[in-house]
Amino acid sequence: MRSILLALLLLPTVLAQLPPGNEKGVAMGHLHFLVTDIDVHKKIWIDVLGAETVKAGPLELYQFPGVQIALRKGTPSGGNAGTVLDHLGFKVKDLDTAKTRLTAAGATVLSENPGTRQMFILLPDAIKIEFTEDKSLAQPVVHHHIHFATPHIDEQRAWYEKTFGATLVMAGRFKAADVPGVNLRWNPAEKPLPGIKGCSVDHIGFEVKNLEAFCKQLEAQGVKFDLSFRHIDSLGLSIAFFTDPWGVYIELTEGLAGLK
Repeated sequence: MRSILLALLLLPTVLAQLPPGNEKGVAMGHLHFLVTDIDVHKKIWIDVLGAETVKAGPLELYQFPGVQIALRKGTPSGGNAGTVLDHLGFKVKDLDTAKTRLTAAGATVLSENPGTRQMFILLPDAIKIEFTEDKSLAQPVVHHHIHFATPHIDEQRAWYEKTFGATLVMAGRFKAADVPGVNLRWNPAEKPLPGIKGCSVDHIGFEVKNLEAFCKQLEAQGVKFDLSFRHIDSLGLSIAFFTDPWGVYIELTEGLAGLK
């Protein structure tokens, strides 16, 4: 039985693609990590967790149902724990197998909850990720959530509702909001926490239909862009960058959906 489950974990994910956008044309896009050794992280995301490789021109990304992973070589200022983005969340079909393979690849187990079948893992470069077992999954690994921490939960949550069309929900005891491909959820913090730009989870990305028009709408609402809308011919992508009012560095893209 163990060998069968291991084989399932290693299979390429089927139909691993980004979901259609919501009424604003917004869906989860990618998570972009700043790491000291790209090969170490590629091994984790591809060999251990079974991501599919997709390309945008010379850019390589690693795809799961609901999200793509991008890696950039550099020296991060630190991990994401203790920032406004406390951790990332994935679901796995077999938690025990995932734990065995992740630790063999250099990850560290921070904590485990056998009752809820959850664990927190620290990847190299102090990338904090929660893994939750879900035996009903059709794929071995799927993207699940992004967990923020702020003393201004209601304000930030409402901002994501207004800006990205997120649907306000509860996730157990957590105030949360859904965007296709990701559940956004919040922990309370006693004080404002550092932003994420420059740490190992450098930024998060949303894929947006009609991005140029979307950026103009955001500018009209007072959003100040770190990098204004532009099309990158070599990648076949349109992009823009800005930072939310709480320090979450965000890339907007158009063109990641459907990459092969």
